Order: sequence, then structure tokens, then C-alpha cells
Amino acid sequence: MLLRYFYDRALAHASYMVGCQRAQQALIVDPGRDIQQYLDAAKRDGLKIVAVAETHIHADYVSGARELADRIGAKLYVSDEGPADWKYQYVDQYDHCLCKEGDKFELGKIAFEVLHTPGHTPESISFLLTDHGGGANAPMGIFTGDFVFVGSIGRPDLLEQAAGMAGTAETGARALFASAQRFRDLPDHLQVWPAHGAGSACGKGLGAIPSSTVGYEKLFNPALQFNDEEEFVRYILDDQPEAPKYFALMKRVNKEGPQVLGEQAAPAQLAADKLAAAVAEGTVVDLAAPNRYATGHAAGTLNIPAGMLAAWAGWIVDYDKPVYLIADGQQSDEAVRVLQKIGVDEIQGVFSPEELKKSGAMSKTLATERPRDLAELIASGTVNVVDVRSQSEWNGGHIPEARHLFLGKLPETLQQLPHDKPVVTQCQSGMRSAIAASVLTNAGFQVINLSGGFAAWQDAGLPVASEPEPCTAGACH
Repeated sequence: MLLRYFYDRALAHASYMVGCQRAQQALIVDPGRDIQQYLDAAKRDGLKIVAVAETHIHADYVSGARELADRIGAKLYVSDEGPADWKYQYVDQYDHCLCKEGDKFELGKIAFEVLHTPGHTPESISFLLTDHGGGANAPMGIFTGDFVFVGSIGRPDLLEQAAGMAGTAETGARALFASAQRFRDLPDHLQVWPAHGAGSACGKGLGAIPSSTVGYEKLFNPALQFNDEEEFVRYILDDQPEAPKYFALMKRVNKEGPQVLGEQAAPAQLAADKLAAAVAEGTVVDLAAPNRYATGHAAGTLNIPAGMLAAWAGWIVDYDKPVYLIADGQQSDEAVRVLQKIGVDEIQGVFSPEELKKSGAMSKTLATERPRDLAELIASGTVNVVDVRSQSEWNGGHIPEARHLFLGKLPETLQQLPHDKPVVTQCQSGMRSAIAASVLTNAGFQVINLSGGFAAWQDAGLPVASEPEPCTAGACH
């Protein structure tokens, strides 16, 4: 048997290739949309990808299952558990198997057994793997998807928080408790291969280690230490990270079937004189670093630094409008791949930052000030401070005069801000607040970005509110 591990750092997503060298066949577990990595790996190992096994309808990225089925004829092994609302709607077009609890299938001498592990989602399944080719008569490991992670467990509130399905969080939490109890009955020696690592919003406190064992997780995974269902429910629903709003779209896309990309040409390079029309009809994303954007950018553009695109484009970019990029060639190629992974497919073209600069389009600047230079203005109420960090960061300490408007929801909540004063945007380091500054500037606000963010504010010995302020309507997110 052969097992290959693939990890997408941008999305904290793990996928796997399982190969049977005797049969010269391979299966991909929980593939991402960029399938070339799997095709290349299989070719290097002398294998043919014949199947895909997917643990659930993923929420944080576009699945590559359909792409593999369409382009190379891979058979789909997908869940048939859960209610009618969570059934795959596109698989009838392809060779497929709808999997339920106890079902088994093989890849050469490698056997897979399906376990229904609901909670994170109702249809969630896991795959036990047994390597008969190696002489084993018991499972070696389990592909848990987003059910059990290293050091954590899948969150059950995504359907309610992201998809707006009221009342599903507690129901999911109770189903997850039952699944967790069942996991604890598995043999300690089983390896655990999850679909996400540290940084994913599919759970809280995920570890950065690629794999674990059932025995180790039973000992040290906080979510597996509960014997009381009510205590578990309170624990698992408390302090979960904000659920990105695009998760609801990913659920629908992966259920109905994402667009097949096939072999694609790069987006067209556009002349500088096309920029005004692009800003008017769509979203123009400038991938420049915040300091570069602050010293010169085009009016009406949105600043999402290249390294933050996967984390924030799904929150900020309007999926109903065409998207344009301001980026150099190599940067734009990677940006297109990242955006397609989260379902932003309508990328209409790319502008060269150098050409825009030559045309005079990069004439706008963004004020950036250090904490000590702004402290008096903030204390006197001359400016409005907007803290765009997460709820947990805010609760841990914030500038006393600040208002909390989480970055991901800022496009919907910025109407709460009056236009009578300049706005100081602030996060922990000054990076996320740079994105917020571009959003607010485009909405007509006079904006100053706090250089170094809350960390620099603390380092300067300036006042900090250590107790979380009570939420008021619309102010806490």
C-alpha cells in the first residue's frame, strides 16, 4: 500500500492518495479542486487514479471530486446518509456509489469500510482502511474528514451560522457527542487522517500535526474528554471561530456540483484604460502588500494582500459580480488558483500594477499612523476607532474607545458608522485593518490605518480595556 499526503496551506486542507501498487490503482480522499497535484503524483508512482472517496459535503473549499470524475472518469464514493437536503445532486452523471453505514468497497487489496459519523454535518462519513495486501486482517487507520481532527473535533454549528439553518447547531452537537463516543470505542492503534489542520474554521484549536492515533486523541483531545452530553454541548458550541459567509455557498456548490474547470487559459491581461469600467461593474482586488497599497493605489479597488486571499476573499468579495485582479504574472496565476478553490470563478482579467502606475491610475494614498500619534485623537473622540478582529481577540482586550465590527462582516455593518469623523481601522498587526481601510474608503469614509495594530498599541503602554464590553444590537459579531 502507498499513502500520500497533500496539504493546502492557504485553506489548511488535507487530502490523501491511497494506492495499491499491485493493482496500479489509486484513490483520492477529500480532493481539492486543483487536481493536477494528484495526477502528477499518481504518474510519478506509476498509478492510475480510479476513484474518489469524500467524507462529506465540504463547506470551506470547492471539492475536486466532480473534476476528477469528469476529466478522468474516477468513480465517486460519497455519502448517502443524512436528510434529503444533504444529498449529492450531480453524481448520477458519473460512475458512483452512494455510501451508508457498514458499506464496504475495495481498491485492489485495500479495503474501505464506511462509518456514519454525523455532527459536523448530518451526512458526514468516515472511512476505515485495511491493507489486506500487507497481510492485515484489521484496520490500519481512519479517514475522519472534518469529524475528528488532531487535537480537536468538527464544529456542529456551521449549518446554522453559515447556511442560516436555525436550530441545527444544538442538534448537530448532540449527534457529534454520539459520534465522539463511538470514536472512543475504536482500537487505540488506528491512525487518524483528518481533512484539516491548524487554521481551519471547521473547528477550534486544531493541531498542526498531520496525523494522530485514536489512542492519542482519546488521551489528549479536549473534545473527547466529556462523558456528559450537556457539558459537551456547551463546550463544543462555545468560542467557535466566526463562520465565513461563503461556507453556505460552498455547501450549495459541492452539493449541486461545481463547474468543471478542465484545461483553462489564464485570465486576459487588460489595458489600464479598462480599469474604470472594471471598478464600475465588478470587484477589483489589488494583491499588493498594505504598505505598498497605502503609498499608491487605484480608486475603488479592494486591497487583499496575496497571502491573505484565501482567508478573506470569501468574506469580502461579491460572488455575484465579476472579479478583476491587480497583480504581476506569477502572483496572478496563484491568485486565480486560490480564488477558484473557494468558488470565485468569474475572474475576468488582470491589470499590471506597473502599467497602472504609468497611466497615473495609482494616485490614491491611504493614511497610516502609529499608536502614539493617534492616541490623543482617539481619547478625545476626534476619530472613530473600528476594531476588525475576531470576537475572541476583542474579548481578550481592546482599545477602550473602539467599536467592534468584525472584518468579515464589515461590508454589511459599515452603515453603523457615522461619516462625521475620520475612521481609524485597527486589528492585531495592521494587516486585516488594511483590508478594512480599503472597504471603508470605497464607502466614502476618511480612513487612517493604525500601524502595527493592537499589538503596537499595547507595546506603547497605551490604555487597554481588559474586560469584554456587553454586546449591543448589531455591534458584536
